[in-house]
Amino acid sequence: MAKFLISFPSAAMQVAPEDLPAVSDAAHAVVRAAKAAGVYVFGGGIDEAVAPVTVSPDGQVLAQTYAQTRELNGGFMVLELPSREAALHWAARTAAACRCAQELREFMFDPES
Repeated sequence: MAKFLISFPSAAMQVAPEDLPAVSDAAHAVVRAAKAAGVYVFGGGIDEAVAPVTVSPDGQVLAQTYAQTRELNGGFMVLELPSREAALHWAARTAAACRCAQELREFMFDPES
């Protein structure tokens, strides 16, 4: 079984404020379905109110990010699935619930993780 990341940036979710409760309910229904199917690993949203930091090899904490991750935000879910086809299915369910496209990435296998 492989682990897959299904995610979207905050800017992708263009939902009217009055539709947010329905989107939230639909997204939570997908999470509950993934848990019931035994494929849910973890998920959530990046807390944009908390500033990211970089920790150097010597332990120094710097108030900065890698340039390419400066805008890392939004929501994500990690699922453990038997195939890429299964991951595409769950990404499609998530996209429909969140009303925005989802990015799908596969984690490399690491026997230690």
